[in-house]
Amino acid sequence: MNIRSADIPVPVPVPAPVPSPTDHRSDRWSGEVLDLDAYLARIGYEGPREPTLAVLRDLQRAHTTGIPFENVHAVLGRDLPLDLPSVEARLVRDRRGGYCFEHVLLFAAALERLGFHVTGMIGRVSLGAPKVLPATHGLLAVTARDDDREWLCDVGFGAGPLGPIELADGAHVAYDGWRHRLERRPGAHGIDQWWLYQTAPGPSGPDEDPERVPTPWIDRHTFTLTAQYPIDYVVGSHFVGTNARSPFVRRLFAQRMTPAAHHSLDDLKLVTTLPDGSSTTEEIAAEALDATLRAVFGIALTQEELGGIAARREAADD
Repeated sequence: MNIRSADIPVPVPVPAPVPSPTDHRSDRWSGEVLDLDAYLARIGYEGPREPTLAVLRDLQRAHTTGIPFENVHAVLGRDLPLDLPSVEARLVRDRRGGYCFEHVLLFAAALERLGFHVTGMIGRVSLGAPKVLPATHGLLAVTARDDDREWLCDVGFGAGPLGPIELADGAHVAYDGWRHRLERRPGAHGIDQWWLYQTAPGPSGPDEDPERVPTPWIDRHTFTLTAQYPIDYVVGSHFVGTNARSPFVRRLFAQRMTPAAHHSLDDLKLVTTLPDGSSTTEEIAAEALDATLRAVFGIALTQEELGGIAARREAADD
């Protein structure tokens, strides 16, 4: 049978799918432009560079204890770009601290560069508040190559946890005595709400002591597993860093987490909390702020910045 060439079907090429902006691309967190050596030196990490659960635990511990939390830019009314080179310049090269979005973007870039699967999330800080607060806290869900479970990495709160928490209802960790737990609750439209709890300051004692009074729990924040992206953090950061109702634009906050103690500075009130929930409070003199930031938090401000913070405090007192 004679078959004409016109009768032979010509395969129609199928165009390659165009990646959606919300696909999990390998360049999501700009890990390819991160100076990984400089970042790891900044947090004091010298271990393996592989996407395993053990490495994730060590990295989170190094990050949360190595880079402090601070909001100097917001108090001084400065712009805060969140592109990775800008964040890296502040937190790594200039050895400054940052608030949650800066920490999360830097940590996500490092994890992505090492081969972890990273998903951004956003939470509502509650800390026992009776009203709904805006969703302005960055979080990460991370999967390691040698473990199928997802892990919550909360590196930007300023108060730990020192390691990841499995994203599972009822998950509980006690890194160096600092206790955190997760709860999953049914939410609106079938979207589950996740609640992260931490121990609150209160009476306690050794676990084996029959007279021990259990340390109370306080809800830190709530979140869903809906994926968020760097641009979403830009929106949240704009509110936190510029809105007149944000506490971050009104006064200085700084935090430093260590295995032995958590240090928190609210304007001139210095609180040191231990894993058992006990704490001490000290009002520092205005002229001692520079020395306190350097010695306790590892934050070195310029004289111009210190003057700007003092002027902001005086204006708030008027």
